[in-house]
Amino acid sequence: MTSCPRAPNWLCLIRLFRSRKHFLLLFLMGYEPAPLWDSKKQCFVGMLTITDFINILHRYYKSPLVQIYELEEHKIETWREVYLQDSFKPLVCISPSASLYDAVSSLLKNKIHRLPVIDPLTGNTLYILTHKRILKFLKLFISEMPKPSFLSQSIGELNIGTFQNIAVVRADTPLYTALGIFVEQRVSALPVVDDRGRVVDIYSKFDVINLAAEKTYNNLDVTVTKALQHRSQYFEGVLTCNRHETLETIINRLVDAEVHRLVVVDEQEVVKGIVSLSDILQALVLTDGDAGAV
Repeated sequence: MTSCPRAPNWLCLIRLFRSRKHFLLLFLMGYEPAPLWDSKKQCFVGMLTITDFINILHRYYKSPLVQIYELEEHKIETWREVYLQDSFKPLVCISPSASLYDAVSSLLKNKIHRLPVIDPLTGNTLYILTHKRILKFLKLFISEMPKPSFLSQSIGELNIGTFQNIAVVRADTPLYTALGIFVEQRVSALPVVDDRGRVVDIYSKFDVINLAAEKTYNNLDVTVTKALQHRSQYFEGVLTCNRHETLETIINRLVDAEVHRLVVVDEQEVVKGIVSLSDILQALVLTDGDAGAV
């Protein structure tokens, strides 16, 4: 395999798969998300993420009777230039000398979940920053300083989280409908609720990877519950919280469980909101006032 100038060895896989007909292998091999290396421009031009896969599925799926063979035949370059031209975002990256504040600002303002750190001299991608890694660092940082008073306030008092127009699905919701909600409402997870609105499960964008792993993307008429049967056996269930719990408690739960969000419920387990890593970072780093004291 020809090496990629200025590109780390593992990233050369992106160039390899651009020249072959295996769009899905990047997801199957755990390279989601993956920086895309353009051999002609000799630079990284974007990120290939599960969101791109979802956009393709939702746009071109017709019925279980029409096989989406093109998913396995087209090059990544073809998908990016032809099928993802309306949704594919240019690469957002940051220098290793940039501040943590700049990194959080870039993640939140660009509404992205991964931020490549690229050496401006060599063009190498050194590592990828995520909400999860930054919040873990902030938790350690906070523990080494006098505890800010706002950490003892509840997320309800601080108004942290989303509590209006929460997107949910039911157990019998068709998978195609769930993918449509991901695309149209730009959410990353959907609480699965029963007839009383109580949370019973959650379907996230990451769960969509199972469609690639098992090549079951040709039938998106199955229910969300059916799709979740293929989830990893290590899934620990839906993690919840309530609006009366303190910000410190929420941070600890998110970091310890290594999850991206908590479903906010009331005493009857009825879904009332979502608090995500983005919400926490927004409050800790970017919000003016006491909540931005870190």
